[in-house]
Amino acid sequence: MFKSKSYNEHKIDKQTIDKKALIFGLMSVFLCGMGFSIISPVIPFLVKPYISNPSEQSIFVTLLTSVYAVCVFFSAPGLGALSDRYGRRPILLVCLLGSAIGYLVFGIGGALWVLFAGRIIDGITGGNISTIFAYFADITPREQRTKYFGGISAVAGVGTVLGPTIGGILAKFGYSVPFYFGAIITLFNFVYGIFYMPESLDKNNRLKKITFVRVNPFTQLINVISMKSLKRLLISGFLLWIPNGAFQALFSQFTMNTFNWAPEVIGLMFSILGIQDIISQGLIMPKLLLKLSDTQIAILGMISEALGYIFIAASSIFSFYPFFIIGMFIFGFGDSIFGPSFNGILSKSVDSSEQGRIQGGSQAIQSLARIIGPIIGGQIYVSLGHSSPAFMGVILIAIAIAIFYKNISVDI
Repeated sequence: MFKSKSYNEHKIDKQTIDKKALIFGLMSVFLCGMGFSIISPVIPFLVKPYISNPSEQSIFVTLLTSVYAVCVFFSAPGLGALSDRYGRRPILLVCLLGSAIGYLVFGIGGALWVLFAGRIIDGITGGNISTIFAYFADITPREQRTKYFGGISAVAGVGTVLGPTIGGILAKFGYSVPFYFGAIITLFNFVYGIFYMPESLDKNNRLKKITFVRVNPFTQLINVISMKSLKRLLISGFLLWIPNGAFQALFSQFTMNTFNWAPEVIGLMFSILGIQDIISQGLIMPKLLLKLSDTQIAILGMISEALGYIFIAASSIFSFYPFFIIGMFIFGFGDSIFGPSFNGILSKSVDSSEQGRIQGGSQAIQSLARIIGPIIGGQIYVSLGHSSPAFMGVILIAIAIAIFYKNISVDI
């Protein structure tokens, strides 16, 4: 009904970008960044009515996080392959519609299985970030691509920062309201895309056939694990990401149980940390690079995260929220500098022909850690106490640092 021509058919100049296509792409990235963060402050409050035993609440909160990550892990390669075969436009539109439905189902609720159904629907279509990056690669001139990819990351960061604040404020009108809001703005972008989004991938450049290897998420894992020189490096990252994923899933539950914080306070704390992340990467990281190597920065980030976990554990033991705030800022600093330095080390460890393989494998390992982390974290949170996920972080990071030292030569 609303047929859209490809970029080649439009004969767009190589040095110009269709503003409508750019707006659609940036809105999609913004929604991806905001999508999960907008609901983070309210998930425990939505789960609570369906749990008879209060101790089980954290388990179901973390399972809802894990099931979303599982769906993204399995769907991302398939969505990427489908977009290579049939074009970016139909896949992105279907993903937007699926996310809107997922938000709506979760917001309606009524039973625990409905909440899980909402996260599964959203998770299956939430693996579209790779398609969005492919879309931008299609519509941007090669010489300007790095600039636009930097802009994409910034827009995603803004979405992540604003999401919790918006979610916390909207929760005042009902815990389901943030989900309805997410559904409405996602549907708005879907409708905008129907009318204004052009297809970016010419039919002549499309994949002729989709093979099982292309849609198998474990292929990336197997490929990267087979690179013996990087095993220890990736294992250290995996050990760091497990407690990271656990604490992100438990953040709202932890602050609600320990400090009795309301959704708006939780959302504000999320946003402050997001702003800190932007400042650390934009202002502090460039200065660190002038004085320290990637390896030294990565070690500093890991030590900072461990120290942050110690303060977070202490905040639970003494029920003293200033310790928690201090710990979160120290942890946030470490997390913000570890990621870029780790990726830098990774990219310098292989030649240009292996970049896609190693980065894809690294992302797959990170996704797997964020599936396992919340499950383990939820279990020990209930059985060993609210401070146990933070202590797990200290232990795993200590092991990760030891492995990290063995893998590479550190000049300190």
